[in-house]
Amino acid sequence: MDISLIGVPIMYGCDREGVQYGPDKLRDKNIIKIIQEHQHKVYDFGNLHIPYVPPSEKYLHHEKIKYLKTILDMNNNLSHLVYSSLTSSSFPFILGGDHSLGLGSISGSSRFYNDLAVIWIDAHGDINTYETSPSGNAHGMPLALALGVGEPSLVNVYYNGPKVKPENVYIIGARDLDKGEIQFAKELDINLYTMDMVKKLGINAVIKEVLDKIKNSHVDGVHLSFDIDVLDKNLVPGTGTPVDDGFNVEEGKQVLEGFLSTGLIHSMDFVELNPYLDKKDTTANLCIDLIDWIFKILK
Repeated sequence: MDISLIGVPIMYGCDREGVQYGPDKLRDKNIIKIIQEHQHKVYDFGNLHIPYVPPSEKYLHHEKIKYLKTILDMNNNLSHLVYSSLTSSSFPFILGGDHSLGLGSISGSSRFYNDLAVIWIDAHGDINTYETSPSGNAHGMPLALALGVGEPSLVNVYYNGPKVKPENVYIIGARDLDKGEIQFAKELDINLYTMDMVKKLGINAVIKEVLDKIKNSHVDGVHLSFDIDVLDKNLVPGTGTPVDDGFNVEEGKQVLEGFLSTGLIHSMDFVELNPYLDKKDTTANLCIDLIDWIFKILK
């Protein structure tokens, strides 16, 4: 398979130094060679240019969303790279950076596909708006924006309007949801599988239910977004918002295999590695192990 490797060294969505070095850290650990070992052809697009913005200007363009213009420009540029990759029959694999980039990935994919589904594997829902977000950090908003709710300039990234329908969104592994997000999920009737639900139903049952819903819909493309904080906090010290009671490594691999082995996934994010917070490369090495697994089972 042709793989488009796209680095997005963004930290302005989480406002925490270090996560912007995630893509280069994984390149230093030979991610390209690892992908190639599974008979994939890698086209490395390098890293998107992210201009420096001083902290004093974080609210320059919006009173509640930090670094709005930089987030907007990044997502516009990423959208077109993802769209261009898909038009070339290449699989976009986007390396973060923080999860604010998910808006661009979804936008590029949704322009290519008539009816996109999104599988969001994350400890968080990322369905805040600037009105519900307690932090103003855009990495907690991309999925709401892709659904057409929030700051208009971000809702209209790449092309005007929503990028995905609520019934085509599947959040898996969430266990740290803000009050506004819980209400939002109920109002839009999003397919929300909290970690409690996953543990109760079983991972395989959740995977099967999601796949059955997708196969019985009009969806013609699926984007998968994987935030490493879906794993238990003890496994990923090198991420900005770790949460207890997450997946263990084998469960994480089980979820990835359940979706990536189907041939239904056409683009993917892998986000929130922060080398500055890591301990002796524990998290970076785990990321490499997961990426090796991803490209072993990807179809």
